[in-house]
Amino acid sequence: MRDTRPPPRWEVTPPDGAPNVLIILVDDLGFGATSTFGGPVPTPTLEQLAKGGLRYNNFHTTSLCSPTRVALKSGRNHHTANTGSIMETATAYPGNSGRIPNRVAPLAEMVRLNGYSTGAFGKWHETAAWETSVSGPFDRWPTHQGFDKFYGFIGGETDQWSPLIFDGTKRIDPPRTPGYHFTEDMTDQAINWVKAQQSMTPDKPFFMYFATGATHAPHHVPKEWIKKFHGQFDTGWDSIREDTYERQKAAGVIPANTKLPPRPDDIAAWDDLPEDHKTLFRRQAEVFAGFVAHTDHHIGRLLGAIESIGEMDNTLVFYIAGDNGTSAEGGMVGMFNEMTYFNGVQEQVKDLLPLIDKWGSPETFPHMSAGWAVAFDAPFKWTKQVASDFGGTRNGLVVHWPNGIEQGGGIRSQFSHVIDVAPTVLEAAKLPEPTSVNGTEQVPIEGTSMLYTFNDADAKERHTTQYFEMFGNRGIYSDGWMARTIHRAPWQVANLPPLESDVWELYYVPDDFSLANNVAAANADKLAELQDLFMVEATKYHVLPIDDRTIERTNPALAGRPDLIGDRKSITLYEGMDGMMENTFINVKNRSLTITAEVDVPEGGASGAILVQGSRYGGWSLHMREGKPAYEYNWLGLERYLVESPDALPAGKATIVMDFDYDGGGMGKGGTATISVNGKQLAQGRVDKTQPNVFSADETADVGLDNQTPVARGIGYGPVETKFTGKIHEIVVAVE
Repeated sequence: MRDTRPPPRWEVTPPDGAPNVLIILVDDLGFGATSTFGGPVPTPTLEQLAKGGLRYNNFHTTSLCSPTRVALKSGRNHHTANTGSIMETATAYPGNSGRIPNRVAPLAEMVRLNGYSTGAFGKWHETAAWETSVSGPFDRWPTHQGFDKFYGFIGGETDQWSPLIFDGTKRIDPPRTPGYHFTEDMTDQAINWVKAQQSMTPDKPFFMYFATGATHAPHHVPKEWIKKFHGQFDTGWDSIREDTYERQKAAGVIPANTKLPPRPDDIAAWDDLPEDHKTLFRRQAEVFAGFVAHTDHHIGRLLGAIESIGEMDNTLVFYIAGDNGTSAEGGMVGMFNEMTYFNGVQEQVKDLLPLIDKWGSPETFPHMSAGWAVAFDAPFKWTKQVASDFGGTRNGLVVHWPNGIEQGGGIRSQFSHVIDVAPTVLEAAKLPEPTSVNGTEQVPIEGTSMLYTFNDADAKERHTTQYFEMFGNRGIYSDGWMARTIHRAPWQVANLPPLESDVWELYYVPDDFSLANNVAAANADKLAELQDLFMVEATKYHVLPIDDRTIERTNPALAGRPDLIGDRKSITLYEGMDGMMENTFINVKNRSLTITAEVDVPEGGASGAILVQGSRYGGWSLHMREGKPAYEYNWLGLERYLVESPDALPAGKATIVMDFDYDGGGMGKGGTATISVNGKQLAQGRVDKTQPNVFSADETADVGLDNQTPVARGIGYGPVETKFTGKIHEIVVAVE
């Protein structure tokens, strides 16, 4: 060795001057919400970035969570990446299968292989629903999609007070600190990571994806942030929408000739509402506004940390105010428990009013009325899920990069789309688009770099054609023209019209920013041309067949996607099996079942969870309380049915059996629950109704504890308090 010279070290490094990249994505936040784009909610962090950067008022998303996220981080259309809708409604068809193919490599992997450190924090929602168990595969988890570090949640939403958190691929319990909130926690994690990364490797740029669970339902926010907005929405959604529209024109965020379309027919005029409805709806808006402001505050903390280590000037920031329009999934009156939406239950104002002071707290899982969604999407008519209206797809974007933007404070109006972000990053970093990644030939990036607009406000638009489609709502943009059809409203889940009966409309966007003037009658040839173009694009990008089903597609058997449990009629569980998400657990809904638990009861008796599924907002629990075996069915947090033994079990081995005899005759029906121990019946009782579709978007099935919020009362809160004090040998769940 002393007589040799080692070969020079070879490693991939980024081009000189390659910027750090920070992509901030807020959830379910419409164009007309933030003060930066004329809305009623002060967003000082976004405002400050806009002063030094650029506001984009013609930037588009896909109108729904997972599709926007996959498109954002791949630079390809969502159907190209098999993400035609959210992962939980994937189907058997190409374009909608829910499995991101290797031929669509994410931007994070592209830059990681070119010398960047990469970290993702917050919401993911890009992993196939049947791939979220301990068995994996983990190919579509963040740490196999280009990120060195991940801290956040995998599904579409989480309880901000009691989240289901993963660090990499390992589920962890959130810190048990007073007043804990996930947005604050994920911000702390992101700050710690970026500071440490720059400390250890200051010459290595970072790529960070910071995607808050806010402001998606549940609208969870500390009370002090809600108080900031008390009284500020008293005039109602019509007035707030009109005021926003006027501010937008005055600020130049929208053209002066923009018209304000009428609200959808299903949305009541504010002045026509009963006073008790107004009282409830005002608080809903105050909570949502507090949630928006709270989120912007913590984003400010992250940017402050980057500034403090001297990296702000060379950090290319994309602050995207919404992955789609504001959500109208709260229906006409809102919800104290969002799970009612997914189970076809309409909540009533009289039941919600007593909860008004708790709205946004850990005791609620709330959503707001659709009237507010329309207001916060001003100046557009529609909302999230409506891919054929800019209210569903037009989102405020601010780009900030002192080293790359010569003059800040401007507005850019060239058409752009979420698929344009990835090629913009590559061009800014002087990295070529890869033709092969990790041995797989790549589908070419379908977006257009926006870098040409950074220093030329009048640059000719380069992204000239873009299709839109979600659950049957579909449209096509081409050279200033927008043809579209509104097939369904976000609150419509049944009795939809045939797709063939849809009426198409036509708009000329340069003269009609808000799509208020349908010119189809005078331009029949142009409309026909664009309808044909939609079919060309839909064929090219695997959009067909059009599928307008929504709730039905949450059922794998109806949707045709893989199901981890499949046709198995039983599953055997053991201690340590907790955190099983609903799409990876045996389906016990709408059927009879038997749970058989082999346990040891210690001297003095046992307590705690044996097997639970769901949350305080809906689910079921087999547990022991004061030594007594019991089964509790929690119907949407609204009604509870308890079947409990009158006597405690003695010490020793016990075979606890819970038989549930389902009534049948449809979905969501009731049944009779019977508890037996060692062959002897101890208790029997009725469960009048059950949840037909979903227990929870983020809470899980757990053996021997209840992970997050408690399904049952009286056995504690959290994994420590609810831990079973006996020994569980095995549990068998069998269904008919």
